[in-house]
Amino acid sequence: MRLADGGFVSGEGLVVGVGVRATATETELLELIRRTLAGAGLPADAVRALATLTGKGGHPAVRAAAAALGVPVAEYPAEALAAVPVPNPSGTVGEAVGTVSVAEAAALAATGGGELLVPKRKTASATAAVARTPHHRNAGEHP
Repeated sequence: MRLADGGFVSGEGLVVGVGVRATATETELLELIRRTLAGAGLPADAVRALATLTGKGGHPAVRAAAAALGVPVAEYPAEALAAVPVPNPSGTVGEAVGTVSVAEAAALAATGGGELLVPKRKTASATAAVARTPHHRNAGEHP
């Protein structure tokens, strides 16, 4: 998984794609991420990175969520996210930022061919989706 600074996150795991409006709060985003993971029975300690639209990685809510989870943030330009097929595109988001998906597309882009486990979940100002890297298996799961 390629990070904003050019480095990579190694290992298997989960990526949480996030989208935030300017009004998103740190508490709102972190609670959304935790509820999204818990609702799918996914452990927070399996999260290897947050992924988002270029420029949103510096948003205070995104930085705080990444710090709380102890993970880096991967950022992707709108053009790259627009090329990722997603189950829940949004024309409104497309008009606002140049791609019809941020959370789902960023999660999938960061996994490099992974699987979307949890489609986007929303609050008033934030969105989260979860994807699994191609090689990640839950305990007891067979290839």
